[in-house]
Amino acid sequence: MKITCKKSEILNSVNISLKAVPAKTTMPILECIIIHVTDSTIKFITNDMELGIETIVNGLITESGSVAINAKIFSDIIRKLPDSDIVIETDNNYMTTISCEKSVFTIAGKSSDEFPALPEIEKKEPMVLSQFSLKEIIRQTVFSISDNESNKIMTGELFEINGNEFKVVSLDGHRISIRKITLKSEYAPTKVIVPGKTLNEISKILSGEMEDEVRIFFTDKHILFEFDNTIVLSRLIEGEYYKINQMLSGDYETKLTINRKVFLECIDRATLLIKESEKKPIILGITESAMELRVNSTLGSMNEEMDIVKEGKNILIGFNPKFLMEALRVIDDEEVTIFMTNPKAPCFIKNAEESYIYLILPVNFNAVK
Repeated sequence: MKITCKKSEILNSVNISLKAVPAKTTMPILECIIIHVTDSTIKFITNDMELGIETIVNGLITESGSVAINAKIFSDIIRKLPDSDIVIETDNNYMTTISCEKSVFTIAGKSSDEFPALPEIEKKEPMVLSQFSLKEIIRQTVFSISDNESNKIMTGELFEINGNEFKVVSLDGHRISIRKITLKSEYAPTKVIVPGKTLNEISKILSGEMEDEVRIFFTDKHILFEFDNTIVLSRLIEGEYYKINQMLSGDYETKLTINRKVFLECIDRATLLIKESEKKPIILGITESAMELRVNSTLGSMNEEMDIVKEGKNILIGFNPKFLMEALRVIDDEEVTIFMTNPKAPCFIKNAEESYIYLILPVNFNAVK
């Protein structure tokens, strides 16, 4: 095998491929990146058995072939070579020579035969949306998945398609994030649970450009993202997602409208006095025309008052400030509307169209003076 590629081309593909290389594995072959060269295509392939990535590299093909190379070593070498053309060549024993200008590295490769191939999936009609939309909808929801592996369902996001509506849901037992967008076409009803890890990695690879498209294919066990010169194939999480509709009551006794940026900055100031280990809540005291934010901790106390527009009852309620901040950060509206019922019932941050809904459970603050 022999290929010649620009450093920028190889580095871009390596950076994408590394996202499916496991940090720890009992199968050493999975620590490798496969360079697979045919008469017309150069592909880099990685697979951690949950997530697989195949990306096409532009370059000159002198001789076809295939080799498995330790992904970390290969990445480190490419990163530190000069910004010039790189020649990668292997012999019959998979010894791989990487040369660029006056630098020459020789490293031991191995046969790619042991490497688990990415599953072949039947590509039916894909859901098509812009890379910008997918990147945004992941950013606006993925923060509220659970990192507790004992409940696999909560470590993923629900992708639900009904006609031309695409809805994404995440939850961790303390909050729920929901985003909806309207697609350009209509599709068959689909419901799958996509691992949060897959979505985090996808969002790093996507260009985020409005004019660039991503095609998403679904099967019973896999989801395939196809964009630019890359495909990302992931296993789905098996099981039934939680029935969240019964949690989304439209009843409320207090409704307030508030400047999102000012509210976010105020909570951010309050967290200066909260140690991570203390888990102290921020207490909101809502009266006729103002909201008082209060924090008491071992480091000190903080009070701040904000102007609000309120309908309904006064309320005193406590929240984990991190949960409020993470929701407010991903909302683009200048003002947000918050709906509350009582100090023990969830609050909702949502817009009139319900294109976003953030449900956050309050915390008990009786012990907080």
